[in-house]
Amino acid sequence: MKKLNNEFIRFAIVGGVNTLNYYLIFLLLNNVFNFYYMVAHVTGIFISMIISYFLNCYFTYGVKPTWRKFFQFPLTQLVNVTVSSSLVFVFVEFFSLSSNIAPIAAMFITVPVTFLVTGKILKQNGAQHET
Repeated sequence: MKKLNNEFIRFAIVGGVNTLNYYLIFLLLNNVFNFYYMVAHVTGIFISMIISYFLNCYFTYGVKPTWRKFFQFPLTQLVNVTVSSSLVFVFVEFFSLSSNIAPIAAMFITVPVTFLVTGKILKQNGAQHET
């Protein structure tokens, strides 16, 4: 249980850093370069997902990155990205939530699922942090 708590704390830290990365990219593309909000959202997710992979390997789960896991990581996140993108769309189009706030609201729904899926993928056949 302690190991799970430590992993979740590290995951939360990486999540905070990753959310900041995503949000800064999103705001830059959406507000400075005037990208359509969904294009800015998906681009931000893609770039932050690459950063997240390495942070989660090294910091959260203490596993060695591999090409196999690198390519599995975004595939397993497909559900998360789909749900997140759908929520952003629904929040903006149906609930008139600001496109600058909608991604943050969606995050509260998707984080617990992401933790479980990420751990399952990255921990396969890899050394992990000591408790």
